[in-house]
Amino acid sequence: MKYIVFSDIHGSLYYAKKMQEIIEKESPDKIILLGDLYYHGPRNPLPEEYDPKEVSMLLNSMKDNIICIKGNCDAEVDEMISEFSFNNHVELEIGNKKYYFTHGHHENKDNIPDGINVLVYGHFHTGFIEEVDGVICVNSGSITLPKNDTAHSYLIINENKIELKDIDGNIICLRDTQ
Repeated sequence: MKYIVFSDIHGSLYYAKKMQEIIEKESPDKIILLGDLYYHGPRNPLPEEYDPKEVSMLLNSMKDNIICIKGNCDAEVDEMISEFSFNNHVELEIGNKKYYFTHGHHENKDNIPDGINVLVYGHFHTGFIEEVDGVICVNSGSITLPKNDTAHSYLIINENKIELKDIDGNIICLRDTQ
């Protein structure tokens, strides 16, 4: 299976449409959203084409392929306008590895859950792939509001590799997981 992972859309219709274009190009089996879908949050600037309602309609059009994690900016009302479930975290086995998907405000490279091989999260808006204490820690970055001079980014995960890509599809970082 091929998974595509996005985080921190923060209500930007402009970047949600970019995300939709990327999904059409990459043709994943499943879409994993790591939270902070609609609200921009009090610490972030208003994103380009801020329109949470339109973003929700775009995401709802893909509901059958979405696995969604609840972020720290996601509220009950966000779940009410979404036709898919929000999870606190999701655990999947991919290529004989135990993956743990979360938003990142609780579990992250400084607080790694036990018994996993790969930790995937967003929240910090800074994409990277690194190993910490034998666990591959992956941050998808933010599709909308990247920080620390990083690119607007997303992840591709399949049976034996993880790719961090910019919105033009260029590989920023690649990790073999075999």
